[in-house]
Amino acid sequence: MNVILPAMGEGIIEATINKWLVKEGDTVREDDPLVEVATDKVDSEVPSPLTGILVSVLVKEGTIAKIGDIIAIIENDAVTSKEEKKKVESEVKRIRETIEEIKKESTEVETAAHLLKSRTPSGKFISPLVRSIAAREGISYTELDSLKGTGMDGRITRDDTLKLLSEKKKASESIVSKPVKQTQIQKDPGRTSDNDEIIPMDRVRKLIADHMVMSKHTSPHVTSFIDADMTKVVMWRNANKEKFMSAEGQKLTLTPIFIDAAARALYEYPLINVSVDRDNIIKKKNINIGMATALPDGNLIVPVIKNANEKNLTGLAKAVNDLAERARTNKLKPEEITGGTFTITNFGTYNNLAGTPIINQPQAAILGTGVVKKTPVVIETPEGDMIAIRQIVILSLSYDHRVIDGALAGKFLSKIKEILENYSPEVSW
Repeated sequence: MNVILPAMGEGIIEATINKWLVKEGDTVREDDPLVEVATDKVDSEVPSPLTGILVSVLVKEGTIAKIGDIIAIIENDAVTSKEEKKKVESEVKRIRETIEEIKKESTEVETAAHLLKSRTPSGKFISPLVRSIAAREGISYTELDSLKGTGMDGRITRDDTLKLLSEKKKASESIVSKPVKQTQIQKDPGRTSDNDEIIPMDRVRKLIADHMVMSKHTSPHVTSFIDADMTKVVMWRNANKEKFMSAEGQKLTLTPIFIDAAARALYEYPLINVSVDRDNIIKKKNINIGMATALPDGNLIVPVIKNANEKNLTGLAKAVNDLAERARTNKLKPEEITGGTFTITNFGTYNNLAGTPIINQPQAAILGTGVVKKTPVVIETPEGDMIAIRQIVILSLSYDHRVIDGALAGKFLSKIKEILENYSPEVSW
């Protein structure tokens, strides 16, 4: 039976074979982890589709395969006769030759709809094929942006990218072959010293870095701030968290409450829940909220709660706890980190008051939540103004000023403040 590289989520057309978890000749059981694969979204495991013997691995580690490619062959019955073995070997050879032929012919770019999802800082289209070459060869967004595309409408083609690689190689060889006098080599004390440690970025950190730079180049960022009185929310949570733990077996944190408030506000202000496609504004039908989650290795991932506005607080709390736990143990599915329309990041985890988050492209806005902190504030009472100790949080909204103006952002933040200060949770316990 042919083992096919399965669909890995929205917009993902290829994956890198990171590591085979079994060897040729090994017996595998159905649903056992077979191979680790990596996409530009997430690392995941592909399970065996049946119980049998792994007779052939067709795609080597470190190789990029397309969704739908045959990556291995599993025989569900032991091959006993020499004739049967020859048939299998012949079939394997034929499949390998077919795959190689397809790879050689595969120079066409993917559909325009997919191309629009990735651009250089100045807005040039980058096809999935060009992106895969750039990732494999270490070509930066800035270098791609410097290219004059020879494709339709100035699109950067595979040949443009390979030409850049060739020029870089020639330049590198020229530098290596050129004699350099010892007196010419000088250390820049402002950059490194003998005691400095140089830490190469891992693959995920490189992807995050490129995505952040691309976001700042793509969207003119503006950040607005507002504070909200969380006293009633904190008191309600403290009174009910043990009851929730007893009923649901899970912690009740403030994160699902922030997500609930954001989802309600997005429903009332749908022009925050948008993305930009050249001169068009795409108003998203679904409210899918991503929550930025720190990983044990220091990197970041953003699992997505789909249709967050349709869930009550209990459902949101379960989703938050489940996604956060599986994010930390590298067990998220590709479809669980794609399709977000709005993101929330929590600066308060480390007692930070506020921050100015970077938009998670292709979204148009991101909400930052600071630490909920006891603060002396002036409140109005029938007897006059007075100073009281209240639980205050600072909320920050970074937004794409191409499509979201300050007035709309301000109304949206004010709505979240209103929801939090008059919070009425829907729970199922």
